[in-house]
Amino acid sequence: MKAQEKELIYNLLKTADAYELGYTRDKFASVMQFFDDEEAPSVEISSEPVPVPVSEPAPISVPAPQKSGMTLEELNAKILRCTRCGLARTRNNVVPGMGVLNPQVMVIGEGPGHDEDMQGLPFVGKAGLLLDKMLNAIQLDRKTNCYIANVVKCRPPENRNPFPDEQSACFSFLEAQIHLLKPKMILCMGKISIEKLMNQSVSINASHGQFFDYNGIPVMPTYHPSALLRNEQLKRPAWEDLKKFRVRLNDLLRDNS
Repeated sequence: MKAQEKELIYNLLKTADAYELGYTRDKFASVMQFFDDEEAPSVEISSEPVPVPVSEPAPISVPAPQKSGMTLEELNAKILRCTRCGLARTRNNVVPGMGVLNPQVMVIGEGPGHDEDMQGLPFVGKAGLLLDKMLNAIQLDRKTNCYIANVVKCRPPENRNPFPDEQSACFSFLEAQIHLLKPKMILCMGKISIEKLMNQSVSINASHGQFFDYNGIPVMPTYHPSALLRNEQLKRPAWEDLKKFRVRLNDLLRDNS
């Protein structure tokens, strides 16, 4: 990891610390199911002096190699200890995210629900099961080529929308995750995630299926799986979004091959 990248990660986390408050398969079957319901290890150099013959010049002092930067594991450990907002007082578990390193796609939701809070994993309730079907329908999977995370890492009480200050307290964690994972594309589930990522007001009805840009990464918002469970009429436009997303991903993968 280059010095510039290390500095970026450090600055993202330093910004977030300002919010510290002190609270301690078959493709066809998948589609039908959807519609039916760089770090090198640090090297230690001994600090003991090495005997040098008097007749020889003293050896040149070489500083020990420094650790190359924060890993995703270290970042998630920091997330697990977070007490930056009031959600820390009501959570059962922190939900940093799950998936593979260097994913093709990063999926971003708004925040954990009840099942996620109990298990410490993202999208594992009914909405999570539907999300998995949606991803599988376009050859994506959290176990092979995706990483799933949320804007906030702790459950808002009663599954309410996370407040702006809660989103702000957590957002640098999400920024750091994106920087470390370097996904080819980002799929935003629902209004809150696309608004926070783009830092602007967005109508999900008007913007779903459209492409945005986040630091050179193509981003598409679509309907949150919870919205599809409430209103099945949204499944068809969501499916059209996913097909468009897959075409764009194929183009990116082909260009990088």
